[in-house]
Amino acid sequence: MVEWRESGVRLRLDGRLLAADNGRLRIESDLERGEFSFRWKDGMAITGLFGEVAAENRRWRTNRAPEHRFDPQSVEGVADGFGRGIRWTVEHDMPGSVLLRQRFWCYENLPYAFVELEAVRAEEWETNDISPLAALRNDGTVFHFGEGAGRDVRVLFVPFDNDKWVRYASCPLPVSIESHEATAVYVPDSRKGFVLGSVTHDFWKTGLRVEGAMPGEISRLRVYGGAAGLHTRDTVPHGSARGTATRSPRIFVGAFDDYRAGLEAYGRANAVIEPMLPWPGGVPFGWNSWSAVMSKLDFDAYVSAADFLRELQSRGFESGGTVYVNFDAFWSKLSAEELAEAVRRVKANGQRPGIYYTPFTFWGKDPDVPVEGVSGSYTFRDLLLKDEAGEILPTIAGGYALDPSHPAVLERIRREMRRFVDLGFEYVKLDFLSHGALEGRHYLPEVRSGIQAYRMGMAAIRDALAPERIGRPFFISLSIAPLFPHGFAHGRRMSCDVFGLIGDTEYLLNAVTHGWWVNDTLYRFNDPDHTVLYQSANQHPSRPHEGRGRLTAAVIAGTILLLGDDFRKPEAAERAREWLANGRVLDLARKGVSFVPAESGYGGIPADVFVLPGDGECHVAVFHFDGDSPARKRIPFGRIGVPESAEAQVADLWADADTPPFAATGALDVTLQPAEAKLYHIRFGGETEGGKS
Repeated sequence: MVEWRESGVRLRLDGRLLAADNGRLRIESDLERGEFSFRWKDGMAITGLFGEVAAENRRWRTNRAPEHRFDPQSVEGVADGFGRGIRWTVEHDMPGSVLLRQRFWCYENLPYAFVELEAVRAEEWETNDISPLAALRNDGTVFHFGEGAGRDVRVLFVPFDNDKWVRYASCPLPVSIESHEATAVYVPDSRKGFVLGSVTHDFWKTGLRVEGAMPGEISRLRVYGGAAGLHTRDTVPHGSARGTATRSPRIFVGAFDDYRAGLEAYGRANAVIEPMLPWPGGVPFGWNSWSAVMSKLDFDAYVSAADFLRELQSRGFESGGTVYVNFDAFWSKLSAEELAEAVRRVKANGQRPGIYYTPFTFWGKDPDVPVEGVSGSYTFRDLLLKDEAGEILPTIAGGYALDPSHPAVLERIRREMRRFVDLGFEYVKLDFLSHGALEGRHYLPEVRSGIQAYRMGMAAIRDALAPERIGRPFFISLSIAPLFPHGFAHGRRMSCDVFGLIGDTEYLLNAVTHGWWVNDTLYRFNDPDHTVLYQSANQHPSRPHEGRGRLTAAVIAGTILLLGDDFRKPEAAERAREWLANGRVLDLARKGVSFVPAESGYGGIPADVFVLPGDGECHVAVFHFDGDSPARKRIPFGRIGVPESAEAQVADLWADADTPPFAATGALDVTLQPAEAKLYHIRFGGETEGGKS
């Protein structure tokens, strides 16, 4: 027996079993079989795992290698943003073919670890399919929850991006799904669960394939770099890594008493490896033109909104003294003189102007038109992303994908960013960014994947708008965009477009239910899209409860609070004057903190109760998605972090400010009208139980 120690982590080789243990988590590698397992102190486990790589119509698996060995020289003490721990490597050798190196990280006191796979050959080769974490069986289960966990196991589907009104989903067994970048496998009643996901996002799109044919049993798992298909918007295979050595994405593997804490830990782990883009200011409050007027945007619509917001500012609608007034698409219809005057009017109101841009999309019909304003002579065909046969990729939402590795594309981006800065804008909404992450044949031969190219384009934007370069903060907000990579913007929209009816609120809350953890980990703010109080340009007016429910959903999202009405309509102006004078509600929005779901929802249906915990208090939002019938809901205190024996005082934040709190014990009983939302402040004294970690 041989042993290594680093802080609270012990690595021991006992015969053919290599095991690392930090007191909470044990990682075992079987050097006879080429398999490994994760085992937690409370009995939770993931077992029967192996790594594999595919190329040349073959698969090489660690558990098929004739030789498995551990090199003591690979053991290293590590001290980084995760704390102190040990890193080590297990090798699986297929002489004359491939050497597979599994690399592990285990840290003191953490309930999670990391694993990656490196595949090495003597000659240069390429692959677009590498999995550091897989299991393949027909009987039994890979995931073990310990005693008394129950059989209602769910698997979380995480979308790659937020286009096409895609939804997160809490999928019951039996199931066969492929999530993107991350997943959770959990029991909703106990909340016990596992979280797995990629924490490196420099080359691969990561897929997490989870399958189970029986209740409570997941028999197959595959976490791999190389995902490409309908949900990633790709029509060609993932690009191939080329060289003598190829590394998989690094994978986070954790087990938690509350899967919600696990997803938050996963978000923070990503931020350790690649920090979110910092924002020194407050939550952006203001207005965006899309929902209000869409393609009918003109000078009057914009400056009328600015003037109305000036009135709201005088009533307290601001964050850190700041309000943004933002153009969306079709701002190019304004003349140069109108654009300059619009910016001047906004600044004269004490506001900050915002603009809109689609950096990776060509919206024209003829790709052979010349590209103006760049060095060299190009048509757009030269700049468009193509497949291996040289054919232009199919459009998405009517737009062709530009290649972010092309120097003329990067030049166009930098030129437009300079223009926005020179015009006086201080906020940009970037849209249809998934075009820039598509797989294809890129201009630069060293750029071999969509994520590589996307990082180039996004870095050009971030660097062009860096405060140290332009001399002032400039807010970067992503609209349609991949969830990862994340270090290039201050905010990202949680979902696709959200307007003003109850179905829109329900759709948005699907994203809050499963994506709240993105707030202040990957991005400083979650963006609930333009908040429509009365009427979007493409819909009929909302009823009062619908409109206020939409506002409530925006407030709890974490949040960029940009209004989305045409306030030249008296009904919209009236609602804004009434609802946005509620200082208690606006104070919640100014926190910039996302509420946590009390329950996990089912399928694509969201939770209807959300909690913001505190010390001796919490805020609770309750929603009713039926627009036709009222409802009564009983919410046990234990599910919202309130001690069950507490005598709580409950204030209704949408009631008049002088309405006294009411008492509640054991549960919160709520009556809601069709499409209504309630927002409560609960005081109970002492410490909270559960909730946001």
